[in-house]
Amino acid sequence: MHRCIRTLMPFILAAVFASVSATTVRADEVTDWNQILFQAALVDKTSPIVTSRNAAIVQASVFDAVNGIERRHHPIHVAPAAPHGASARAAAVQAAYASLVKLYPTQQSTLDDARATSLAAILGKKGDWHKQQERKRAVNRGVAWGQEVADAIWEWRSTDGFTPPPAPFMGGTDIGEWRPTPPAFLSGAGPQFAYMTPWVMVSPGQFRAAGPPALGSARYAADFNETKAAGSLSSSLRTADQTLFSKFWNASTASFYWNRIALYLGAERHMTLLENALVLAAVNVAMADAVIAAWEAKYHYVFWRPVTAIPLADSDGNPATTSDPGWTPLLITPAHPEYPSGHSTFSAAGATVLARYFGKNSSFVVDSDVMLGVVRSFPNFASALDEVANARVYGGIHFRTACEDGQATGTAVAKFVLKNAFPRLGRHGREDWGDDD
Repeated sequence: MHRCIRTLMPFILAAVFASVSATTVRADEVTDWNQILFQAALVDKTSPIVTSRNAAIVQASVFDAVNGIERRHHPIHVAPAAPHGASARAAAVQAAYASLVKLYPTQQSTLDDARATSLAAILGKKGDWHKQQERKRAVNRGVAWGQEVADAIWEWRSTDGFTPPPAPFMGGTDIGEWRPTPPAFLSGAGPQFAYMTPWVMVSPGQFRAAGPPALGSARYAADFNETKAAGSLSSSLRTADQTLFSKFWNASTASFYWNRIALYLGAERHMTLLENALVLAAVNVAMADAVIAAWEAKYHYVFWRPVTAIPLADSDGNPATTSDPGWTPLLITPAHPEYPSGHSTFSAAGATVLARYFGKNSSFVVDSDVMLGVVRSFPNFASALDEVANARVYGGIHFRTACEDGQATGTAVAKFVLKNAFPRLGRHGREDWGDDD
C-alpha cells in the first residue's frame, strides 16, 4: 500500500458537508466539488442509475470548463474558448455549482455556501492591491466561463431521453421473465435508461451481452444453486466478511465508490487541476454509458431475479434446480431485471478507466458514505471487481453469469470511451492513458 493518505479538512460551512472521510485528501476545487456532488446525491437519496447521469453532467461540465482555459484536450461538448486570463479554479467551482443547482434545486442554500467558501479561498491569497484586483478579474472571468459551460452541457443532456419517463414497466409472468419483487413489488426502475442517448457510445445496444443461460442448461443450474446456497439470508456457507462486503457494496452507489477510488489514487500522485478534471470526467462518462448499456440489455432480456426464480424452480424445466418457496436473499432485490448486473457493469467501466490512468496493479482503499468506518482495501483493480461480483451473488440478488457478462460489457464500454474521447489537442494516439492492457 502506498503512503497513508491525509485527512481532508472540512471545506464547507454547512453541516451537511462538514463530515469528511479519512481516506480523502483535499487536493483542489475539482476534487472538493466532486465530494459535494456525492454529498448532495446522498442527501437527496438519488438512485444509483440517476446518480450516474448526474455525476457525468457535473464532471463533464467541470472538465470542459477547466480544459477550456488550459486547452490541452478535445472537449466533451464545449469548445475551449474561455476568455483570456480566466481562473481555471473558479471555472471549476462555477461549473460544478451551476450543474448541481439544476440537479438539486432544494439544496441551493447549502450549495451557495459551498460556492462562497470555494471562491473566497481562491481570492484569499496574499498580495498587493494590484495582484488582488487581477485575481478578482480572473475569478470573475472564470465564473462566467464555468457558467457558460454548465449551461451548454445542461442544454445538451436535457434532450437525452431521461425525461419524460415512460409508463411503469411491470414485466411479465412467463417462466424466466422478470416481474416486481418483494418486499415492495415496485415497477421496473429507470426503463428510459435503456434507450437514452449515450455520451460516447454509438447506440445503447452497441455492447449488448449475449444473454443469460438457457433455463435448462447446466450453466443456469450452477448459477442458480450457487446463489441459492450462498446468497440466502440464513446461509451457513457465507463467511462474516462475505456478508460484510456484500452489504458494503450495496450500501452506496457504484458511482460514489469509483469516484472515491479516483480521489484516493489522484491524491497519492498529487495530480493537477486538469488531471483531476480529466480522470473524473472519464470515469463518470464511461460509467454513465455503462449504465445505458446495462439497462438496454436488462430491458431487452427481462430475466428474472433469484428471489423469483428459486421459489418457482419446479417450473423452470431444469432437473438440477429445486424450489424453495421460503427462500429470502441477504439483500433487498433491486427493482429491475437481473441480467446483466448493473453494479458489475458500472464498476468494470470505472475500474477500466482508472487502471488505464493509474496502472492496473494500483493498490487502494475505499470507504462508504453510508457504512461509516468500514474500509475495504485491494491490491489491484481485478481483486476489487471480483469482490463486487461476489457481493451480488452472496447478497442473493444476482446469478454469476450476470456479473461476469456485466464486467465484460463495462470493460468494453470504457475502452470505447477512452479510444474515442479526451484525446490531446494536436496529437495522435492514446499516450495520456498508458498501456492498453
